[in-house]
Amino acid sequence: MFASARRAYDSGSKTTASGRELEARALYKAARLLEECRLAWDAADRPQRLDDALRYNLKLWTFFQGELASPQCELPREIRINLLRISQFVDKRSFTMLATPTPEGVKALIDIDRHIASGLSAQLEPTPAAPVAGA
Repeated sequence: MFASARRAYDSGSKTTASGRELEARALYKAARLLEECRLAWDAADRPQRLDDALRYNLKLWTFFQGELASPQCELPREIRINLLRISQFVDKRSFTMLATPTPEGVKALIDIDRHIASGLSAQLEPTPAAPVAGA
């Protein structure tokens, strides 16, 4: 079941966007959903929207954990370990926010998601060409 889902993800990412682009977009979406809840903290529907946003973020980071732990992961070992540590923090903070939510606790998750997404997006930007001498 998961193998077919992975193949569908891989084939879709080749035709629409790279894996890193998809990951960055998903992280930005998670951050946006959480930020919307943080900004409307007193809204009547915030508990349900926050629950949905936290669960989306948890699923996303669970996917990353699986990818990072995979023997096929091409990232350097040190980066994988650091990202797995971040994912542990995200898990712990998310479960805390599900039980006793605070705007500050949600802000930490937003910042992490945006920071990692920004790093992924930066990897996608083309490197500027070096000036040609004498040109």
